[in-house]
Amino acid sequence: MIEEKETIDEFLARHSADVEAAVRKAAAVEIMPRFRRLAAHEVDQKAGPHDLVTDADRLAEQYLTDALGTLLPGSVVVGEEAVHADPVTYEAIQGDAPVWIVDPVDGTRQFVRGEAGFCTLVALAHRGVLLASWTYAPVHDQLATAVRGQGAFLDGERLSAGSPVPGGDLQVATSHPDYTTDEQKRALLGLRTDGVAFRSCGSAGLEYLAIARGELDAVAFSWEAAWDHAAGILLVEEAGGAHLTLSGEPFRITGNNVLPFTAARDAETARRVHGLLSGTP
Repeated sequence: MIEEKETIDEFLARHSADVEAAVRKAAAVEIMPRFRRLAAHEVDQKAGPHDLVTDADRLAEQYLTDALGTLLPGSVVVGEEAVHADPVTYEAIQGDAPVWIVDPVDGTRQFVRGEAGFCTLVALAHRGVLLASWTYAPVHDQLATAVRGQGAFLDGERLSAGSPVPGGDLQVATSHPDYTTDEQKRALLGLRTDGVAFRSCGSAGLEYLAIARGELDAVAFSWEAAWDHAAGILLVEEAGGAHLTLSGEPFRITGNNVLPFTAARDAETARRVHGLLSGTP
């Protein structure tokens, strides 16, 4: 087991390219051969008709679990499908071992519909601190990476989220109201105001990438599953962005966040969206 962050830094210096290769290989072997070729028996429901899982999700996660665990002995993997099978697995995020947080197909509904808006998300964290992330959109063969303190990159080009255009409507992607609690729904209604153009979100990972690229101003999400947010939160941070929960504190991958929360292109925008959500603009 790795005990010192410096050791993980050394691991990343030596093996970031190996992680990238594993992410690409999982997509090439288990995801893309099934894209627009899914048979009915390869798609299942988890919590309901809007919560889907496919053979691509399960097999890509297993591939990444094996590959990442081999790359970093002593680490553990918290994957969406493994947690669905055994919720106790999620507790590893709060443990002492380095943890890989994996969403094999983020945007499964889009994947099932044959749309390009899905990605594979991997993040590496230690004791609740995000250290590195990989966001891969296989249809477009685009890979975004971030290492804490070293910046965010898309296909090798540095990303800078910048700031919204002064005087323009704030472009915000949000959780759909149908999938929130009544209290969260009331908070999200704060975005229904002049100067905000909002829409329902697609793949969370791709929405975070849009913020890091300066193509989207903010997100407002009402759930905290780490596999959806870990990679994107670090990507946005390293591109110059910020994030705040409804309590005014940064989002924590270890959980117990006051929801909804926002991530945005810059700190001022994060504060603005937080104010709208909390009713204190």
